[in-house]
Amino acid sequence: MRGRPMRRARRILAATATLAVASTTLTGCFEESSPHDAVRDFLVGWQSEDYELAAGRTDGDPAKVRKALEDAKLELDAASFRFKITGISVAGDESTADFHAEVDLGENNPLWEYESKLPLHLVDGAWKVRWSPSVLHPQLKEGQRFAVDTEPKPRQPVLDRANDPLQSDTVLYVAGVVPDKLGERAEEVVAKLSDVTGYAQDRLLSRVRSSPPDKFVPLVTFGRSRYQSMQAKLSAIDGIEIDAQEQPVNPDAPRQIVGTVSALTPETEQKLGGPQRAGDSVGRSGLQQAYQDYLTGSTETKVITLDLKTGRQVAQLEEWRGRQNVSVKTTIDRTAQASAEQAVAETQTSALVAVQRDTGEILAVGTKGLHQERHALAGKFPAGTAFSIVAADALLKEQVSPKQRLACPQERTVGGAKFANAANSTPLPASATFQENFAKGCVTALASLARRVSAEGLLKSAQTLGLEQPWRLPLKSFSGKLPKLSSDADKAKAIAGQNVQVSPLSMALVAAAVASGTWRPPVLVTEPRTPDATATAPPVTQPAPQQLDPKVRATLQTMMRAGAAGTPAQAGKGKVYGIAATAPEGMTWWVGWQGNVAIAVLAKNHDARAVAGDFFAGLAN
Repeated sequence: MRGRPMRRARRILAATATLAVASTTLTGCFEESSPHDAVRDFLVGWQSEDYELAAGRTDGDPAKVRKALEDAKLELDAASFRFKITGISVAGDESTADFHAEVDLGENNPLWEYESKLPLHLVDGAWKVRWSPSVLHPQLKEGQRFAVDTEPKPRQPVLDRANDPLQSDTVLYVAGVVPDKLGERAEEVVAKLSDVTGYAQDRLLSRVRSSPPDKFVPLVTFGRSRYQSMQAKLSAIDGIEIDAQEQPVNPDAPRQIVGTVSALTPETEQKLGGPQRAGDSVGRSGLQQAYQDYLTGSTETKVITLDLKTGRQVAQLEEWRGRQNVSVKTTIDRTAQASAEQAVAETQTSALVAVQRDTGEILAVGTKGLHQERHALAGKFPAGTAFSIVAADALLKEQVSPKQRLACPQERTVGGAKFANAANSTPLPASATFQENFAKGCVTALASLARRVSAEGLLKSAQTLGLEQPWRLPLKSFSGKLPKLSSDADKAKAIAGQNVQVSPLSMALVAAAVASGTWRPPVLVTEPRTPDATATAPPVTQPAPQQLDPKVRATLQTMMRAGAAGTPAQAGKGKVYGIAATAPEGMTWWVGWQGNVAIAVLAKNHDARAVAGDFFAGLAN
């Protein structure tokens, strides 16, 4: 027989470890040898599964008492019992012991706690527990048994900002049994299922024995491919039934942000250690994984008594509704997402992140050849001259005029560091202004301004525009990183974006800040407030919004309007603001906005301006 999952074993060990203390407590409370010894031995025997000891302290048939105690543990699928005597009264040859019971029902259900009594009387001068089923629980009668009735709730969906699901239903196959139909074959059937699936035989069997006999008991869940590969073996087990269940697990775009889901396996059941049961599904990536405890695992549990003859419920002893599983509401906009998917479709390697400029809410994440989470949200890419937006904010604060003349030679040395424009870049006339060089991304002209700004000024502007801010998302993300700027060469490299790392998300937020006048941390999920499903978990504290200098921002907007005008980015209706930028390894950036939507595009061997234009055109249509 296979071993039990580790979490259940730990519970049993914990209960056993407290047994010595419990025995001492029960013994030390009383000086008289009886009826206290009888109460102590019965409860300690029941708790420690020494049913011989417990039965010997009753007036019932020892075999019948032993079986009743054994059956109670099986019928409740209990990991452990614990008892505490709360009082004993004696009246002649009759006595009553009050006790408090705690039953660990396992499967991460709450403790079942109840108060009960042990009636005792003298039999041939010895105190004995007066045996009846009500010794186990006050409401248990002859001809009845315990059962645990569970009702798992279906997995909840991940939603877009309009509350529509971001996934479609997929069929999962749940193998289970109806105990009544198995008769005496339960152990045989479960053993075969264990051999086929790898699930622990004793855990499967205890679920069968603790469930109402006329109810389908889910035991093992399969995805489509695994079920098809095992269908013949499962069909060969007489008594196994298959319930095909539709669950919202097939992700829509953005697929890697939404994440994938798989059926519960023996490995994930033990690893998760949460409220998962057979029939559940497990988030493997993205938001499905980050919010697993919210989306699934909500199980309504009832402890009931059943009539042995009819199998019908007689009484409900306790009920737990568990934590209510809920949907996860995101900020994803389907229209923006569709435009992003279409915009990157013709590229080989690209990422596009769109955010709402006034809130920082992520509207769309589109990629081609890159991962939406690892690269679009959390990628660490050279900023290239896209960082000139940050540098321009710092330079404008130092009174550098956008009309200042700046030469744009093919090569230039600043503080000992050499800079060169791309071989295919369009040369600018010697009379070109700072604004023109900014709009065209002239590396040598921008680098020459390093002496006009301090390291502290660059760092402050970077932080005001969100770089290096300690924001947190439920998925991996990267806010950017600047090196220590200890020389003019370091500052020149930063202005040219050669020693600065950013993500597409962080640059989209830079554009949103210039567009709105305030940088705000990104938002991907609006409900629940935190991925941690514990009741005491505080919401994540995000960095405070950062206000841009209004005059500097107005000038920067004018400069970014010039950067977008007449380029492929201006494909959509309405004014587009932004700049194109070059980066190492054939990468190009486009960072800007139209209306209330700010975006950053990173593309390899492709014009990022064209991707931005396709996105805005798709959004308009």
